[in-house]
Amino acid sequence: MVGVVCAPERAAIVAETTGLAVNAFDSFGDDVVGVLAHAVTVPEEALALKPNHALVDRESGQILALRTHGRALEGWPSEHHRVELSGRVISQAIALLTRPWSVRTHRDMAMTHDFAMLTGEGPGTIPRMSQFPGIAMIADCSAGRCPYMHPSAKVGIGSILDCEAGSIVIDEGAVVRPGAILIGPCYVGKHSTVLERATIRPQTAIGPWCKVNGEVGGTIFQGYSNKSHDGYLGDSWVGEWVNLGAGTTSSNLLNTYGEIMARATPGGKHEQTGLQFLGAIVGDHIKTAICTRIMTGSVLHTGSMFATTAAVQGCVEGFIWATDEGSKPYRINKFLEVGKVAMKRRGKELTPVQEAVLRELSERGGRGGMSVSEG
Repeated sequence: MVGVVCAPERAAIVAETTGLAVNAFDSFGDDVVGVLAHAVTVPEEALALKPNHALVDRESGQILALRTHGRALEGWPSEHHRVELSGRVISQAIALLTRPWSVRTHRDMAMTHDFAMLTGEGPGTIPRMSQFPGIAMIADCSAGRCPYMHPSAKVGIGSILDCEAGSIVIDEGAVVRPGAILIGPCYVGKHSTVLERATIRPQTAIGPWCKVNGEVGGTIFQGYSNKSHDGYLGDSWVGEWVNLGAGTTSSNLLNTYGEIMARATPGGKHEQTGLQFLGAIVGDHIKTAICTRIMTGSVLHTGSMFATTAAVQGCVEGFIWATDEGSKPYRINKFLEVGKVAMKRRGKELTPVQEAVLRELSERGGRGGMSVSEG
């Protein structure tokens, strides 16, 4: 079986979101492999572990994965967790999501991994796209660079699918409107819409039920988010239920072409990201007004609304209402009222579990989680 281990206070939201068994230690069995959830992919070394052995990070000594009995996972990966081990395997390099901008650091590797699963063979893979009248396709299928399209997806006349640098995957129920340009590698998720004349550049992954327009490159959309108008968004990460107003544009490169510094939490220290290109990290339920500008390396925590003529920049706490008159707390009851209206438009309802998490985040300024759905 596949299950999840998490902090008890997050068990309800994780169970509701994933549909998996959560903290069911006695049900996990006597021989189970546990892997840290912020590992981008499951390390091959983890799957090859012997019983009662752990995979350990070379630098920090942190246990990245272990093979043991289910009950021994209780409390992991807390630093107070103790489990008897017969041996340890030192990890050379494991891709971990440790900072908000880690999603950009490991983006290309993760997309390569996912594309291999989506376009391979077996259940759940997407069939290769045949030629369609009125659609320009640039592909080299012999080299593995092809468009793949689910039978229920639609691509409008006048669209261009450019797979010269990588494959394009258009998933179940997705719609590419006439005149859109898709440049691989890129992914259009289930029931999402790429609107007319949009330009979707490489290394972009659009999650389910999104609407995307304008120029987008190297950006990950989690799901249920809208960027329905013109404006540039590059090397960014967008959470769920985000709405970016018309003309919203992000910067992803400094004028100096230097390494971008960023802060993970408001008031925290500036850190080296190791990145030359980094746009914005946008938490769940963020809203921006028309022509909003977002500066390089900005980190916007859950639940805020931005309607300022000055550019949004730095690390901004969650649940604020920002205008030219200043910033003030976004009243949680009003926030929830707006959120429920937005979700109803997509046939969804805010569950009591989700509401409880949002209220908790609001009390601490939205810190401690960029995405409600991921706990």
